[in-house]
Amino acid sequence: MADNARAKRLADLIREVVAKKLQRGIKDPRLGSHVTITDTRVTGDLREATVFYTVYGDDEQRAEAAAGLESAKGVLRSAVGAAAGVKFTPTLTFVADALPDTAKTIEDLLDKARAKDAQVREVSAGATFAGDADPYKKPEDDEPGDEDDDESDDDEKDGDAAK
Repeated sequence: MADNARAKRLADLIREVVAKKLQRGIKDPRLGSHVTITDTRVTGDLREATVFYTVYGDDEQRAEAAAGLESAKGVLRSAVGAAAGVKFTPTLTFVADALPDTAKTIEDLLDKARAKDAQVREVSAGATFAGDADPYKKPEDDEPGDEDDDESDDDEKDGDAAK
C-alpha cells in the first residue's frame, strides 16, 4: 500500500495531465473549453482514480460532456500512464462535481435569509417597546407621611404575634 503523500502527488499529476489533454489533445467537440477538472482522488493502492469535473452549460451540455469523457477515457488513461511512469496506470472514473449545485443552493438560502432580515427590519422600524424603557423594577419612593403608617402596621403585626 502506498503512502498518502504518494497518492496525493499522483492525484495532482492526473488532474494536470487530464486537464491539459482535454484542452489540447482531444478533438471531441463535446469536450470543448466548457469542461473543467476540479479535483482528483486516488485510492490508497494507486489502482483507481476518481476525476471530478464541472461543465459550464445546461443539462444537455453536461450529458454530452459525460459521454465525451467516457469515450475519451482510454486516451486519457494512456496519457496519464506515459506521464506518471508508475507500474500500474490507475483506472479513471469521471464524476460530475456537485460543488456548483451546492454553492447555488447555499447562495439561494442566503438570499432568502437576507430577504427575511430586511422584512423584519421594515416591520420593526417604527415599533416601540411593550413596556417601559427600563424593564427593571425599582423600590417605590416612600412618601414622608407613609412612614408612620408602616410603623403602626409593624406594631400591629408584632402585637398579633405576641397573642
